[in-house]
Amino acid sequence: MPLPSETSQGSYAYGEMLSAAGRTGQPRPLFGGALSAVLPHSATDVSELREIPDNQEVFANAHTDQSMIVELVEYQKEVADHEAARYHFEDIAASNKALEQGTSEVSSVVALQKQDLLLSECSSAWMLTGTQRVSKFNEEARNEVALHLGLFRLPQFSTDILVSFNDPQDINPKSSSASAMGPEEQLWTVQDFQLLLQTLRLHNPGLFV
Repeated sequence: MPLPSETSQGSYAYGEMLSAAGRTGQPRPLFGGALSAVLPHSATDVSELREIPDNQEVFANAHTDQSMIVELVEYQKEVADHEAARYHFEDIAASNKALEQGTSEVSSVVALQKQDLLLSECSSAWMLTGTQRVSKFNEEARNEVALHLGLFRLPQFSTDILVSFNDPQDINPKSSSASAMGPEEQLWTVQDFQLLLQTLRLHNPGLFV
């Protein structure tokens, strides 16, 4: 599998995304079948548990506090392609109240090669890796969470598809997340996330109308 193109902001060892195939099933429909992708094992559809915004598909690891989100967001035409993933990272940091110095950091941003993706309609695609120190449910205790973002730019639909993988790394003992740390073999990996990015496919462009 070819490596993704490097940017001046960093590099990432892409690896073989299909190595996770033994832990995954068939692509699952998203947004009523308008999109589909291969999701990690033990992915629970959060919309079956609580109300989710119409522009999101949210999945939680049934055994850990990990989650993945596929989100339709407005295309920001004033933001250059190579800066777009960082733009959304900072927007998430603001929502997580992680804008103070030392509470968030981007370690790499890479361009994904379109020939490795099923979402051929995107003008460009990017993967960002970073960390944020966030609290859950407005608790005082903060946890260090690795935040992986995949961004697919679709200017012809005035839309970006933002895929996020929240992977807690350092859990404060006083956090409610402390009780949600499952066994290592149940953890989702970056390879699971990369497989989702590679297999994301558009079936119905009417989704963006």
